[in-house]
Amino acid sequence: MFNDIPLTERPEHVPPGRVIDFDIYNINVPDAEYQLYLRDTLQAPGVPDVFWSPRYGGHWVTTRAATTREVLTRHEDFSSSKLVIIRELNPNPPFAPLQIDPPDHTLYRNLLMKAFSPQAVSVLGEDARRLAIDLIKGFKGRGECEFIGDFAAHLPIRIFMTMVNLPESDRPELLRIADQLVRGHTVEEHQAGQQRLAAYAMQKIAERRANPGDDLISELTQARVNGELMSDYTLLGMMTLLLIAGLDTVATMMGFFARFLALNSDYRKELIANPAKASTAVEELLRRFPIANLGREVARDCVLDGVQLRAGDMVLVPTAVFGLDDRQFDDPEKVDFDRKNKIHATFGDGPHRCMGSMLARVELKVFLEEWLKQIPDFDVKPGVQLQVSSGSVAGLRSLPLVWKV
Repeated sequence: MFNDIPLTERPEHVPPGRVIDFDIYNINVPDAEYQLYLRDTLQAPGVPDVFWSPRYGGHWVTTRAATTREVLTRHEDFSSSKLVIIRELNPNPPFAPLQIDPPDHTLYRNLLMKAFSPQAVSVLGEDARRLAIDLIKGFKGRGECEFIGDFAAHLPIRIFMTMVNLPESDRPELLRIADQLVRGHTVEEHQAGQQRLAAYAMQKIAERRANPGDDLISELTQARVNGELMSDYTLLGMMTLLLIAGLDTVATMMGFFARFLALNSDYRKELIANPAKASTAVEELLRRFPIANLGREVARDCVLDGVQLRAGDMVLVPTAVFGLDDRQFDDPEKVDFDRKNKIHATFGDGPHRCMGSMLARVELKVFLEEWLKQIPDFDVKPGVQLQVSSGSVAGLRSLPLVWKV
């Protein structure tokens, strides 16, 4: 993937001892142990807390919890205006509010707060539970399923599509577009995905401007920022962000959760015997299995880990290095539902921390509770070689599960 992009020569401000050839878009991981691979690679002896890779025009990489937190919270130095280290892949129009830095960031974030409030999430959680039960009943008797396609690609996505009032018939095409956009193998493929999603979004924006309803898209078409309706350009960026977030990230995270439980019966038994642990289990699994690799652009000359960074430099922030940092956690590789320190960066940090995190937690909790009630004992299908795609978001391509009927 992206092998045709030439390496970049080391700039003068990058110390020779801080250069490591690391490629986040070309990772082949045996047995889908993606997070451990990043930990073992980026936190190996001798690897600095921040280094520079010559890939994709050159960019910095954070490797520890401390430097990760600094980049995500120092928004004056590290801008979200560019989210992807391959500059040609950055969204156009920009994703609002994700690519808008404070103070204007708050103006756009506030427009979405109602949709992700505790009251709204509570109602959506009830919908998610009913849907989870129905989905599981639909394939339980078969003794097998392809978890991503049969469950994870339905539950959070259908809840999201309810929020924005999109027809279920659009779901397969939207999933194909999201996969192309997030995990395309070339710059052209990514850009084609952006264009397809933009065309779809603009059609919906025009429809809701003309005939607004009570869904989130309609509310955004009528929302005002500084007294003015948002332009189609700004609204397109905001809606595209919602579509990508709703169509991909929670489903992908759910896949890693299911794989872990399939391979570790003791943890299944612990949750079955102690259902009240579901919330803490979600938090611990979020810490252990992050999937996002965030990008930031250096807004002004600054220092990170004693190294001079220049305005315009790009920084890659793999969230997995936070949750698996042995300076931050005791025995970080081990999953411990009773772990006291579960602070993680799986949903980011700072002003751009994911505002949909509450809904994501509810959906993941519903999965744990309802799946284990109906299918308490299951395994990965024997002989299957699981594949993880890497990039801005890592994901399992498929996850065949089996159980006795």
